[in-house]
Amino acid sequence: MPAGLIALALGGFGIGLTEFVITGLLPEVAADYHVTESTAGWLVTGYALAVVVGALGLTAATTRLPRKPVLVGLLVLFVIGNALSAFAPVYGVMMAGRVIAALCHGAFFGIGAVVAADMVSRERRASAVALMFTGLTAANVLGVPFGTFLGQAFGWRATFWTIAAIGVVALVGVLVLVPAVRETRAPSLVRELSAFRSGQVWLSLGITVLGYGGMFGAFTYIAYTLTAVSGFPAAAVPWLLIAFGGGLFVGNVVGGRLAARSVDGTLLWVLSGLTVVLALFAIVATSPVLTVIALVLMGAFGFATVPPLQTRVMSHAEHAPTLASGANIAAFNLGNALGAWIGGATIAAGLGYTAPIWAGAVITLAAVALTAVAAGAAARRRPARTATGSIATA
Repeated sequence: MPAGLIALALGGFGIGLTEFVITGLLPEVAADYHVTESTAGWLVTGYALAVVVGALGLTAATTRLPRKPVLVGLLVLFVIGNALSAFAPVYGVMMAGRVIAALCHGAFFGIGAVVAADMVSRERRASAVALMFTGLTAANVLGVPFGTFLGQAFGWRATFWTIAAIGVVALVGVLVLVPAVRETRAPSLVRELSAFRSGQVWLSLGITVLGYGGMFGAFTYIAYTLTAVSGFPAAAVPWLLIAFGGGLFVGNVVGGRLAARSVDGTLLWVLSGLTVVLALFAIVATSPVLTVIALVLMGAFGFATVPPLQTRVMSHAEHAPTLASGANIAAFNLGNALGAWIGGATIAAGLGYTAPIWAGAVITLAAVALTAVAAGAAARRRPARTATGSIATA
């Protein structure tokens, strides 16, 4: 694999850390700002919604610009946002910092996924995208637990200052290792928008919203579930997140390899497995041992969806992949916002800290149904296209 993929993964590590580390620090942040759990959860939801805006708005605005300088500018925005979060004296400023950092998230992964795919041959695209997203899994395996431990030991602000420093390192990595890819065709926003004429692109975006939203809805309030339901002390949360991150890493690798064989088949099996895992997790959450097992499986099945989800939307927008790729990153985070909002609503309604996990299972089940519809439509269209091509050839 090209060295540039490592640089993209490094940028993904920093951005992924920003997105996920807040879940392990929600109790500390809520206590510092004297807000409720559901209000603190808006730091997750607000971030996710800002990602949606950035993924669509910034990707569209930078379509005519060379991709490497755009990636560099996005990482500068990332550093500024995290420094503001670390400094924030009040909740509103903290939210502003989260929003600024989030604006770069979707565009970076959307454009970066296209750059990663262009670095390799067609049959290795899913693996290249998976390698880029390894930065996200590394953020969960190493970064999030360490960031949670750092925040508990030295205050949550220390975590965000550290993330800002990581952003600077990622910026240097992209400058040095990512090649300046020459565009084969002049960039065109009109051509990029044409991808949204495809019904399969819209179905892919819907699958992403539901499939990822179910897992993230359960994960957003996981610190409360682990401490209030499973009985773990707060000091154990970082170590439990390491186990969760290990599942993410395995799922990302396996999902990338399986997607190289069959994208839709992989999604059907993985999303079905995730639905079952979430339902079982909600049932066994009072058992510490079974909770650890369920946490690992939730991470594995949840992140095994990422390579096929990103590859699917790019494959159905083959001639205009950049904005479609960014839109799918927006869909990931729209799912995050949806899951976090529903999870927070179930807690506010007094249904307990396992309610977000049950809600996640229902959302993921809807993703299974939508995937079956999309896969069936794609399968019916494929023979028709093949027959048309044969007639034209004759």
